[in-house]
Parts: sequence; C-alpha cells; structure tokens
Amino acid sequence: MTGYGQFCPVAKAAEIVAERWTPLVLRELIAGSRRFNDLRRGVPLMSSALLSKRLRTLEQAGIVERRQEGRSTEYHLTESGEELEPLIQLLGMWGQRWSRSKFGPDDLDPMLLMWDLQRNAKPEAFLAERVVVKFEFSDVPQSKRHWWTVSKAGEVDLCLTDPGHEVDLYVTTDIRTMSMIWLGDRSLRDATESQEVEIIGSAALKRHLRQWLGLSPFAGIKPKRR
Repeated sequence: MTGYGQFCPVAKAAEIVAERWTPLVLRELIAGSRRFNDLRRGVPLMSSALLSKRLRTLEQAGIVERRQEGRSTEYHLTESGEELEPLIQLLGMWGQRWSRSKFGPDDLDPMLLMWDLQRNAKPEAFLAERVVVKFEFSDVPQSKRHWWTVSKAGEVDLCLTDPGHEVDLYVTTDIRTMSMIWLGDRSLRDATESQEVEIIGSAALKRHLRQWLGLSPFAGIKPKRR
C-alpha cells in the first residue's frame, strides 16, 4: 500500500507532498525553475528518471501543469501548487530555526550552492557592463572546483566551464565556508578578514561583491537550538 490508509486531509496531502524529493522539487518550482534541466540543477543528486516520475505525480495531482514554449517544455505551478508556497516557506523557516545543517560532507554540494548563488545574486550591484566572477573551492573534486558567473544586462549566468571572458574578481574558499556565508551563519567580511575567503580584484568590485552576493531567503532567521 503506497498511501496511509486514512481519510484525514493531512494524510491525503502528505501522500503527495511529503514523498521523498517532492518538497525539493516544489522548492525549485517556487523559486522559479521551469525547465527540466534547471530543476535538475536544484536537485543534482536526484536522477532524471526519478525527477520525471515526481513531475508526473504532481501533474496527476493537479499541482503542476506542463506547457510547451516553442521547442521547450516548461513546468508551471497551478493554483493548487501555488497554495503550497507558504507551506514550503514555513518548512524552510522551521529548518533554519530548529534544524540547522551540521555541514557534514554529504550536505555540502557545490552545484546546489552555486545555483542558489546565481539565481539570488543582484547583478545591478555591479556598475560595469559585464562582470565575471570566478569561484574556486579548494576542497572539492576537480570537476566541481571552478565556477564562473557572468553578470550582464541585469542577468547572471552560471558556467562550469570558462566562458572565455576576462575574469574581474577571483574568489577562493572552501565549500563549507561559502555555504555558511550563503545561509547567513558567516559574513563575507568576517570570512575575508580571517583569510578563509580570498578575493582578488579591484577595491571597487570587492565592495560591490558584498552587495551582489544574494543570500538564502532564510539567512536572517536565527537558530533556536544550540
């Protein structure tokens, strides 16, 4: 039996929404991911087959609808799905307040971190027409060590391979420190002063980097549990 065998609305909702990976897929849809590959970026450890299965389940439940935009397929939340946004937000707020990550090796994912950084960055903070920031994580496998962000025309692109532009700022750190900065547990200034983050570039761009760097939507929530 795949369900709980109860008529309770909590049980019926949990059969759909609380299935493994589904809250994270909903988080990505709420954050604005529409295409399959973008959803995969937000849940990099989830297989393509399982993601497809979860999306079909959400479609059947009337939470997600599939749309054809030109040659691309996009996934959009329905009215039913949009009603889940406060639930997912509250779940994140509760997690930030009561279940902070211990930053174990299995919790630190450079793909997810950089995807979050890219979509929350504030490109208008840089006054130049194009600014390239290269991130290097000293303690991850070589294949995930180097990342480039390109801020241009009010947008930020994320690249795992060199985009071919001159780099304006170099940021070198470890994945744990950058994750703590993203979640609001450390400030970029403190991590730089303690030499856990090294930033190379002009003084002006370094100042703007602090404004450019968007933090987690839950970064301002203080922990209640020690």
